[in-house]
Amino acid sequence: MIVVRVELHSAISGQVSELARMNIANTGTGSATKGDYRCETLRGRSRADLDKGVQQRAGNVLNYPRLSIHVWHLVARALNNMGYAGKAMIEQPSNMDRAA
Repeated sequence: MIVVRVELHSAISGQVSELARMNIANTGTGSATKGDYRCETLRGRSRADLDKGVQQRAGNVLNYPRLSIHVWHLVARALNNMGYAGKAMIEQPSNMDRAA
């Protein structure tokens, strides 16, 4: 599994805060050169909240050419397929943290 973490490293305090997390898991289907992946982002804006593992959004990346392009393309496709890019970038209720 690939885990993508977004961290803020404060230049003022030196504190490191995790702001977001995404998991990308190989589904086991595909071939040696093309793969299918299940992806999810987790709800929260702190390490403690993200560690709860509550899914925010989910999607799939299918037929990804894993050996011929960089992993950043996989991350971009995952985000796009979950609606984090393009016209879907308008504020949505699911984008905001909800009080537990």
